[in-house]
Amino acid sequence: MTQREVTDSENTNWTCVQAYGNLSQENADKAAELTEETNGDVTVVCTPSGGAQTVRLQLPKDWMEALSDEDLVKQIIAQQS
Repeated sequence: MTQREVTDSENTNWTCVQAYGNLSQENADKAAELTEETNGDVTVVCTPSGGAQTVRLQLPKDWMEALSDEDLVKQIIAQQS
């Protein structure tokens, strides 16, 4: 399972992973394909290290490579509001 970690301005560490990332690669690809938005976005779940609540984001399919840490944190904060 590929995951990404970022830290926000309040020093909360967030671990983000694409939904279905813990399935086998073939099953994960099929599940992602079935749930992919018409605009190409996928569901990403970000879990905090502290007391904040987990957030679900809709991000571009290439979020792991294309989205900067700063932009990922901005998406997390926006979803919390």
